[in-house]
Amino acid sequence: MIRKAIFWTHLACGVAAGLVILMMSVTGVILTYERQMLAWADRALVGPAEVAADRLPLEALVARARLQEPDFVPTSIRVAADPGAHVVLAAGRSGSRYVDPYTGAVRGEGATGLREFFSAVRGWHRWFDASGEDRAFWRAITGASNLAFLFLVLSGIYLWLPRVYKWPMVRSRLLFAGAAARTAQARDLNWHHVLGFWSAIPLAVVVATAVVFSYSWANDLVYRAFGEEPPVRGARGGGGGGGDGGKGAAATTGGPSLDELFARAAAYADGWREITIELPRGDAAQMTFAIDFGNGGQPQHRHTLALDARTGEVAASRPFSSETPARRARSWIRFLHTGEALGIVGQTIAGAVSLTSVVMVWTGLALAYRRLVAPLFGRRARSAAVG
Repeated sequence: MIRKAIFWTHLACGVAAGLVILMMSVTGVILTYERQMLAWADRALVGPAEVAADRLPLEALVARARLQEPDFVPTSIRVAADPGAHVVLAAGRSGSRYVDPYTGAVRGEGATGLREFFSAVRGWHRWFDASGEDRAFWRAITGASNLAFLFLVLSGIYLWLPRVYKWPMVRSRLLFAGAAARTAQARDLNWHHVLGFWSAIPLAVVVATAVVFSYSWANDLVYRAFGEEPPVRGARGGGGGGGDGGKGAAATTGGPSLDELFARAAAYADGWREITIELPRGDAAQMTFAIDFGNGGQPQHRHTLALDARTGEVAASRPFSSETPARRARSWIRFLHTGEALGIVGQTIAGAVSLTSVVMVWTGLALAYRRLVAPLFGRRARSAAVG
């Protein structure tokens, strides 16, 4: 009786949310290697930096960029450890500019077309790419579908368990039947079972993390599980924001220059791969450096360093391990959803289970059609023949 109730609820959720889940799965597959594809496209468009003996000062790079575009006011500077990489100046909605660190030449904005494409795909993934007042409605639809998807994954694990544990029965749920699946229905059922089994755990992680994004109660539950009070949504901490033309606090206080502060941050964080400098407004007392030792999507390899803008001394050092357990968990959740927290292997697994979910939705809807809809046509045909 319990199994029957779970089966019909599983079927109803699959039919109701199937097409939305299909859309989110397809877009999830497309977004799998977004970070790597954008980096590759940017490098292809801007070309390599003209590596020379000495790099230009960061303040000079900002000044040259603003000389060419007076309305472009950088709010952050991203520097990579790779000597052949360009320095990236970012200015919120004004976009980014790639600047050769040796010549000061502005190489453009990078792969803006591809970036806009991924932005649109992400919009579909989250809320059908809606905007304005419509976004809340479609976000509620994808959120409810995520919740239904989580139930489908968890209930599917239960329904996968065979009623009789004999090897032929277990094998049909573990391995693809191939030619042994003599009908389309048998093939779809076999694929549904096999893909569901092998993708169950990573898919449950991907979908459960999406539920945290979709609902504030799920997000709050993460904090309360660790005995912490959830943060107030919309609250922002202190720090930099809209820059002052790139001069920074150090240039207006007689303290160390921007390059001297950067050199101290780089020396403090040996082995860094990328450092982002948040340019402060006016005479800020501190300069903040976001240091990344990983691939950009690994929270455990991030470190925030604040230096006194007047003395260059360390004002605050916040490695990932210094965060509260709940905040660490929330950061992990963000990047486990995409798999980036586990590197390229994690991304590949996340993309693979998104692809398997496409097939499972398709086979599930096909099975539901044969069970619920096809018999109706058969009855009509028989009634017409009798009549």
